[in-house]
Formats: sequence, structure tokens, C-alpha cells
Amino acid sequence: MSSGSDPTTILDALERAEDAFEEVGHGVPSYETGIESGGSWKTQLTKACRLLEVITAIEEQNGHYTAVIELCFGAIERSVEAYVIATSSDAVEDFRDHEYSYERAHEVGLFETETAATMRNLYSENRTESYYGGGRPTDRQAEAMADLAHEVHRFVTDQIREGGVCVCDS
Repeated sequence: MSSGSDPTTILDALERAEDAFEEVGHGVPSYETGIESGGSWKTQLTKACRLLEVITAIEEQNGHYTAVIELCFGAIERSVEAYVIATSSDAVEDFRDHEYSYERAHEVGLFETETAATMRNLYSENRTESYYGGGRPTDRQAEAMADLAHEVHRFVTDQIREGGVCVCDS
């Protein structure tokens, strides 16, 4: 469809987005508060905390089920990644495949094989359908995912022996 005539507004916005991620020539960036820097397990855990905070805020607005479900999958992944990184030689860079965290969850002893497989299947079957499929997310799905995200985060936080990192009330 494009023949070199993409809208200038899109090209300008795209350039600004690229510049923002490169963090060059714009002074000192204003980082999100509450997220531990450094890319370690603490970064992943505090990202999960922040996602859970947004999930709660969106739930209070009512009706944004797609957003809640998406954020829940993200919070679950960040929480599991935090545990795996904290207890193994894995690094954040190892988690480019969304399903890898569920596989590693069992391998490092966070969850039993069946639980990890069920979580991986929940992701692969339902997140994909929710995101790409034609179905419409429901209040029940959003509520169940929010409960799961909070419980996984709480469990992971309890398993990591170094306290004082979690910045949420999960």
C-alpha cells in the first residue's frame, strides 16, 4: 500500500519514539519511579509490582478487560522471571520467548511440572486468542487473571529470600 508517501505525522512520531528509546541528546531521562535499576531480578520483580498497581487501577475503572488481561500476563512473566534470575544463572536477556519463563519455573523448582505446563498453556492458548483472536475478553477472564497475577507475585516474593524489594501490596 505504501509508495513512499507515509503520513508525515506518523513518520515524525516514529522518529520521536526511536529517539526516546535511544536516550541520546535529551538530557537526563526521567525514569519511572518504583522500578529497581540494573536489569537484575529486582528490576523484573519491581516491574511486576508496577504492572499489578496498574491492573488494580484499571479494574477500579471497570470494563477494560483486554488491558487487564494483557497486563496480567506481563506481571506473571516478570514475577516468574525475577525468581528464575534470582535463583539461577539466567539473565534477563534469556527471556526473549514469552513461554521460556514458564519452562524455567519448573526447572528451577518454583512450580511443579503440571502447574508450569498449565501456566504455559494458559499463556499460549488464551493470551494469543485474547490478543490476536476474534473473541471479546470478559469480566470473568479479567478478574481470574488479576487474581492469578497477584497470587503468583505474592508466592514469588515469598520464595525470594531477600526482602524489601517488592514495592506493592500484593
